[in-house]
Amino acid sequence: MSTTRKRPRPAGATGRSQTRSSAPTTPATPLALDGRSAGVLVHVSSLPGPHGNGDLGTGARQLIEFLAAAGQRWWQMLPVNPAGAGNSPYSGVSAFAGNPLLISLEDLVEERLLDPADIRFHLSSRRADYTRAAPLRVEALRAAFKRRRRLPGLARELERFRSEAAYWLRDYSLYMALRATQLGRPWPQWPRELAQREPRALGRARRELAEEIEYFEFQQLLFHRQWARLRQHARERGVGLIGDAPIFIAHESADVWSNPRLFQLDARGEPTHVAGVPPDYFCKTGQRWGNPLYRWGHSRSTRHRWWVERFRTLLWHFDVVRLDHFIGFSRFWRIPAEHPTAEHGTWEPAPGKHLFQMVRARLGRTPFIAEDLGEVTPAVRALRDAFELPGMRVLQFAFGEDTQASAFLPHAYVPNCVAYTGTHDNETFVGWFGASGGRSGPRSAKQANKERRAAIAYLAGPGARQLASEPHWEAVRAIYASVANTAIIPLQDLLGLDNAARMNSPGSDEGNWEWRLGGALANALARKLRKLTATYGRLPPPADSR
Repeated sequence: MSTTRKRPRPAGATGRSQTRSSAPTTPATPLALDGRSAGVLVHVSSLPGPHGNGDLGTGARQLIEFLAAAGQRWWQMLPVNPAGAGNSPYSGVSAFAGNPLLISLEDLVEERLLDPADIRFHLSSRRADYTRAAPLRVEALRAAFKRRRRLPGLARELERFRSEAAYWLRDYSLYMALRATQLGRPWPQWPRELAQREPRALGRARRELAEEIEYFEFQQLLFHRQWARLRQHARERGVGLIGDAPIFIAHESADVWSNPRLFQLDARGEPTHVAGVPPDYFCKTGQRWGNPLYRWGHSRSTRHRWWVERFRTLLWHFDVVRLDHFIGFSRFWRIPAEHPTAEHGTWEPAPGKHLFQMVRARLGRTPFIAEDLGEVTPAVRALRDAFELPGMRVLQFAFGEDTQASAFLPHAYVPNCVAYTGTHDNETFVGWFGASGGRSGPRSAKQANKERRAAIAYLAGPGARQLASEPHWEAVRAIYASVANTAIIPLQDLLGLDNAARMNSPGSDEGNWEWRLGGALANALARKLRKLTATYGRLPPPADSR
């Protein structure tokens, strides 16, 4: 849905070159997952725009306007850290930094850090084209860095940002500068003194790479500033942001390089054991993610400081954070690094209770969603409930043969949960229901038909004709009608798209994370969604009562 509203200028701004503050602005009354509400799941990279992938600019602001018009309280997205292997946001090179490919180049033109000629490239909006977009976007960010003195006061702002982000920014920017000099080689293959972080070698590198280090700091400042404005835009319209925290970190990351004692590594810095999950619905041989596992004893000895600082950063960005693979805070699947699949791992305990006690003691309010999907044991449920965290319910899981399937039927939900038609790892609902179009899931045709019949029996009722033509809306209706406090619908399901619009297929290395919205969302869709939201008591309270 388009909008003619202008982005508000910060108080005291007198011209477009005015430097905007990067200081965190925390809402006086943060939005919380209490009472009935609804939202939409879509990643920033999926938004429309001319530069190869969605970003924090016009498309993001227009989405917020759509959500407000549609009576939605929440925008849920995937991790916004720099993407790693396969462009996955769940395998980033930092748990703290923002993805520079999400920086709006058009907004940098508005601020005079770029000239219009710098962003004349136009890439297809059908799919995210990271291969072509990344070098062009980086070239533009390099140009903005050269022109940074156009903005009075930006140098002081960078100094303030360095202080605010001191826990992670210093190591991140050095890691990225070194990575460039090492031509992207894995950090255990760097010269020994750099791989092992010998102080004298790091000091010399900081001097020799000072300008390159400042460039990566500058990137993060731009992301930080644009994020602050976007969150303010959302807050003024009553829309809260839900983020996503992958439990594990990529081996090729600033975090593992700068905190090697926190991870299960050998003397060379290579993982001894890696993360994944045993055989399940998505993959018969399990999923071998390959991330290094935590050395939880060391984390505990530091009172989990790395985690506390990570959550502190996330809760500046978001009102609520989804804890991906929450099971891993109770127990984790430990796979020997030399094994090519996840079939031969073992379950090991994790100190989730102590971790969350430390986080709550340091940060107070902990607005987390527990992604409690998979092999959920009584211990996992006890950990979730001890901290009163809402779990997840996914409608697509309700009609299969899994022993937990009945818990995903809407009539079995509890108020303290977040209900979805599907997640970024699922087929779209139309694709799942019809078992056609684009990439399919792991089900056999026989199983797909069996689940479809079960869904028809459950969802149809007097709406059988509607279910045949628009199964996604009957799925949304079932989720909205449930007692779940929060209902989140993937944007693809609101649009009734088939599996060609699927975001991710676990176990597949191609075609993931590329789906994009082709254009603005229609006003008619906002009106239809708002009506349904009102029908089931999920509209946000009036602005004057918040």
